[in-house]
Amino acid sequence: MSDEKILNFNPKGRGSDFNWRKYSKLGILLVIIIVVAVIIFVNLFIVREGEYKVVRQFGEVVRIDDTPGLSYKIPFIQSVTTLPKYQMKYDVSEAEINTKDKKRMIIDNYAIWKIEDPKAMIANARTIEGAEAKIRDFIYSVTRTLLGQLNYDEIINDEKSSRGSLNDQITDRVNELLEQDNYGVVVTDVRIKRTDLPTENEASVYTRMISERHSTAQEYLSQGDAQKNKMIAETDREVKELLAKAEAEAEIIRAEGEAGAAKVYNDSFSKDPEFYSLYRTLESYKKTINGETVIILPSDSPYARLLMGYTE
Repeated sequence: MSDEKILNFNPKGRGSDFNWRKYSKLGILLVIIIVVAVIIFVNLFIVREGEYKVVRQFGEVVRIDDTPGLSYKIPFIQSVTTLPKYQMKYDVSEAEINTKDKKRMIIDNYAIWKIEDPKAMIANARTIEGAEAKIRDFIYSVTRTLLGQLNYDEIINDEKSSRGSLNDQITDRVNELLEQDNYGVVVTDVRIKRTDLPTENEASVYTRMISERHSTAQEYLSQGDAQKNKMIAETDREVKELLAKAEAEAEIIRAEGEAGAAKVYNDSFSKDPEFYSLYRTLESYKKTINGETVIILPSDSPYARLLMGYTE
């Protein structure tokens, strides 16, 4: 067989060149569809509960997605970052302040905060770390100002402390400063965890606190003794009044009884004067005669006659 016949030999028959072009176009179309699907899939993202999705285009924020669900970005020219929507805790570094009476104290705070306006936060604070730095600066400034208006003893003494209102005052003032500069964040609570003393001041302050507690305890004891003595005096007075009242009532009752008895005696003895005379004489014996009694009487006295048994 000649070379020309070999080159023209086609086992599949006529029209094979046309079929090859058809399948090539289908393959290219399938590849394009797959590439487009991958690009679309890669540029889809999920917005979860408790987070903001920040969509940027060439570094500028173009959209904030905060509704949970599926969202998208434009391929190649847009990017997505995440910011927390929930409350966060920030431990503020310790700071030294001076009180109104020129004493030094070390204050340790913490803050609970959250992002309210992500766009404003990014524009002015840039990052979460930047926002926390601003919160720290404002808390230190406000705390230094407020505690600088109090004396040392008013802060460390529990009985004179106004710390409960100080926390609220600090929170309100810090929020005013954050809103004034439009940082897009809000502080929900600022708390003073502890107030420490510089090492060189601790011994003297603790000694003074012990002395104050002893003084307070002595004052309570003195007040207790005074109250006790007052109660005893009032009780004694009430007892005396009750006894006097009871004695007076007893005297009245006794007098009424004696008067009643005398009346009964008079009514009884008036019916038999001789018996009354005998009864009075016998009653007198009870008081005048005992084992050592010596009586000298005239022999003709009624008393002697009765003792000797004369009845006439």
